Amino acid sequence: MAAAERRILTLAIVLASAMVAQAFGRFTWGVVLPDARDDLLDGSNTAAGLFGSLNVGAYLLGTIVVAWLASRSSLVGLVKVGLVLSTSGLALASFTTRPAVLAMALVIMGLGGAIIWVPVPGIAARQFPPERRGFATGIAGVGIGVGIVFAGRMAAFLRGGEQDVWQTLYRIELGIALIVIASAFVFLRSQGERPSVAGGFGGFGALRQVQGWKALTGAYSAYGFSYILVISFTVARLEDDAGWNSGRAALAFTTIGFAVIAGGLIVGSISDRIGRRLTMTIAFVSWAVASVGILTGSLPVVLVSTVLVGIMFSGIPATIIAHVVAHADERSFGPVFSATTLAFGIAQAVSPQIGGAIADWRGSFTLVFWLAALVALIGAMAAWSLPEDDIEVRVDVPTDV
Repeated sequence: MAAAERRILTLAIVLASAMVAQAFGRFTWGVVLPDARDDLLDGSNTAAGLFGSLNVGAYLLGTIVVAWLASRSSLVGLVKVGLVLSTSGLALASFTTRPAVLAMALVIMGLGGAIIWVPVPGIAARQFPPERRGFATGIAGVGIGVGIVFAGRMAAFLRGGEQDVWQTLYRIELGIALIVIASAFVFLRSQGERPSVAGGFGGFGALRQVQGWKALTGAYSAYGFSYILVISFTVARLEDDAGWNSGRAALAFTTIGFAVIAGGLIVGSISDRIGRRLTMTIAFVSWAVASVGILTGSLPVVLVSTVLVGIMFSGIPATIIAHVVAHADERSFGPVFSATTLAFGIAQAVSPQIGGAIADWRGSFTLVFWLAALVALIGAMAAWSLPEDDIEVRVDVPTDV
């Protein structure tokens, strides 16, 4: 197979893997939450938030596991491990009738999501020259965006037919996941890639060598706390508080997915030109504005806001990952990104439970979205503390996987 063809096939598989692990294994819960809540959880937002926390808590655990695995496995090997876990979790969620088993499924999918997300941006970045690293890391979000669009539109279609929405959707996603995992094991190969170097517990030893690591970690943590509130509760907010029907709310979620597809590419490319610090700061402020816009309940304002959410959803991580790629060599990338993802994972692990409890306490999601906006502004301040010269750093990244 020619080198160009191999790169295209590699990109296609890793993006599909990100779709299975993130859009299906993690973010579909935000789409099916109202149905699963009413079907298995007695209508409790607190319980639904707890289940979301189990998913992201497992994601947190997965970041610790992947930091250990990164010194023993190639990036391609990590993708395959993550796919096995994510697909197994989808299988459990597809057929269970018990809350405990659904909780287990969300835990397994959370582990798979973390293990896949760490290697995917690194593999994608290696398919492009160093000066395009912002665009390259942004492309990792394309698969996630496609999956979110698919989940949102399929949920709307299933609701129109009055079917068992949440489990039917998981079963369809399981079928797609089986195709992706088969493709990964048949076609995805490590081309002489060595495992990453050891980077201390959770990779923090390696992370401390990265310029601006404190500001970077703070920004990623703020993103983790804020984004999960918006992604998890947008559908419930629009249905419960704004009086939207399920089809219109699913449309709003689908709008996020469409924007995610292009968001990482757009924001990543902008950061290649004006720098990570300024780009990331603007992105966080935009996220705060969009969070407040969703509260209006006005269709035009909400749709504009969900577009912004989708763009920044993939755009903020693209700039963060580009900073890591610029300051870590090929063998330290795994531990460094694992460490930043661990801090991100801690923030997102506590976020859904806090959001669900606030919604039950206040009887609405209004305060939840104001909290998301406030934390996003804190992220903007952290981003502004990053060094200005990160786009001048060049790392010789090999093109082989």
